[in-house]
Amino acid sequence: MKKLVLMRHGKSSWEYDVEDFERPLKKRGVKDTRKVATRYAKTHSFPEHIFSSPANRALTTCKNFMDEGGISENRLTVVDQLYDFGGNSVVSYIKSLDDKLDHVMVFGHNHAFTSIANIFGSQFIDNLPTAGLVVINFNVASWKDIDKGTTELVIIPKTLR
Repeated sequence: MKKLVLMRHGKSSWEYDVEDFERPLKKRGVKDTRKVATRYAKTHSFPEHIFSSPANRALTTCKNFMDEGGISENRLTVVDQLYDFGGNSVVSYIKSLDDKLDHVMVFGHNHAFTSIANIFGSQFIDNLPTAGLVVINFNVASWKDIDKGTTELVIIPKTLR
């Protein structure tokens, strides 16, 4: 059994004249991330390992989630391949994960994450909003074999406000 947790980065700011890669989070993005982490922890264990896009907004979301959950940074790997908006690179990376890992979390971007949640999950999501989280279970022994799984949980920050 494999468990994949997808979390889209928190609400980012467009007020700074920076490259897309460097865009920071808004205060709301930080607050929403912490609320989602708290809600997730009420019913689920934290993953064995966490992977994040290196983009500022995704990595900051990831670190805020980890801080809220008391997760050590030695469980984090930053992966260039996760700075992907279409989803093919993200899927390829997930399918290449070490099979010793059964429960992982990935922080990244839309439209990739909405697409991945819909391709692999059993619950249709029109749009995974910023700081939205989806848990999908797969009845397989190897990440390379993931296909249609079962959506176990969807957390939408707006419902937590």
